Amino acid sequence: MPLLSPNSLLSSPHIATINSVRFFPTGRSGLLNPTTLHRFYSSRLSWQASSPMATPSSQDNGGVPGVAASKSSGFIISQNGVPGSTDRIGEIKRITKETNVHVNINLDGSGVSECSTGIPFLDHMLDQLASHGLFDVHVRATGDIHIDDHHTNEDVALAIGTALLQALGDRKGICRFGHIAVPLDEAAVEVILDLSGRPHLSCDLTIPTERVGTYDTQLVEHFFQSLVNTSGMTLHIRQLAGKNSHHIIEATFKAFARALRQAVEYDLRRGGSVPSSKGVLSRS
Repeated sequence: MPLLSPNSLLSSPHIATINSVRFFPTGRSGLLNPTTLHRFYSSRLSWQASSPMATPSSQDNGGVPGVAASKSSGFIISQNGVPGSTDRIGEIKRITKETNVHVNINLDGSGVSECSTGIPFLDHMLDQLASHGLFDVHVRATGDIHIDDHHTNEDVALAIGTALLQALGDRKGICRFGHIAVPLDEAAVEVILDLSGRPHLSCDLTIPTERVGTYDTQLVEHFFQSLVNTSGMTLHIRQLAGKNSHHIIEATFKAFARALRQAVEYDLRRGGSVPSSKGVLSRS
């Protein structure tokens, strides 16, 4: 019985289209849609070209309507792309004498943002991370902002970096690298990153004002340095153009989100292997 290889999967005549959504057959009753195509490699199923096209079923997932599950692969996939049980999620609580921070991030989310740090401009930037990375980002933080925003800004970034580290796990199958340049009106920022396990930041931003609203613009670089330190990420940020401080910073966060999204996506050709000639990517 012939097997469907990843390269031939998309051209298979056995793929059906239901309400403009393409579905792929499994060896059981599960359905797999394009938003969760990367889960092929973690499932280690045999993909059989002669398998009959399944129909949406809830019999294997506890009766949730519209969702089909594959018990043999250990993941649950929704007909409409709702994340299943193998979503890469990191959750961190960081409590010090200066701050109390709770972060939950889902790398396989849909762009949901619920952020309250006590620093309105930082909340706005975290919204960009969620929206443009298509991550679900939940951040709750209280801190000594009666002094200034420094400690809260730093500890939120440290917690996000640690949550990313947790969510990425062994980093098997990911693309690892991200590179993009993002404009925002007159501003443009380039971000290059590598989920290498080795923390490094090069930040070349020229922000013309000391504050945006009440936010100290020196804290932008410090935010990314803190995130890099705990996530084990190599990050290069370069301003290509820009005169408006708000635009420069927002373009930076948008570019970071887009580059990170590229890096955490699964590389279908890699087949679940670690994207390193060493065979391992770990936090240094």
